Amino acid sequence: MSTDSGKPTVPAISPPTGGKDPERTDGVSGSQLEEMLVNTFNGMKDELISTLNLLLRSREDAIDMAQEAFLRCWKARAQMTKVSNPRAWIFQVGMNAARDLRRSAWKRKSRPMLENVSFPAPPETGFGSTLEEREELEAVRKAVTELREEEREVFLLRQSGEMTYEEIALTVGRPVGTVKTQMRSALQRVKALLAPHSPNEGPAEG
Repeated sequence: MSTDSGKPTVPAISPPTGGKDPERTDGVSGSQLEEMLVNTFNGMKDELISTLNLLLRSREDAIDMAQEAFLRCWKARAQMTKVSNPRAWIFQVGMNAARDLRRSAWKRKSRPMLENVSFPAPPETGFGSTLEEREELEAVRKAVTELREEEREVFLLRQSGEMTYEEIALTVGRPVGTVKTQMRSALQRVKALLAPHSPNEGPAEG
């Protein structure tokens, strides 16, 4: 199956075969935990890949790290009963996987040009379904790639991962105050970069 742009879509994730089933945790059976994780991940995988793509500048690496994130979450799935926001948790694991990749010298490769950065196909309905909305989304994405790396990281975790500042601070290893400052700076830069494209002010802080 392929998108309208001709790029292959990422198939839905299925549970790994084999291995010992987790025991019942806090009244939730192992099979329920597995179903919860698979459904949550498959519902957000395209957005996760798009976010990781903006960080890594490589769709291939983004897909690899999304799959790595799923495997890490699968191994730690018993923790889901203690996670208040499974979506944010998966984003956090995915971002950590991307950070690990960037730190790995043997895996490091030159970044492709911006034109090679790809994104999931826009939805047939909802925001992004019209030409004007697609152009606006593309402008936002390009603006995000112009952010400094630490700002882009915080911006994506906040906007896409829907994480709190405290969760972001733990993920990136920076003080909460620094994270808030970087988010404000990112919003200002994105709005400034979007100004020539749209009369709107750009993304709003949530």
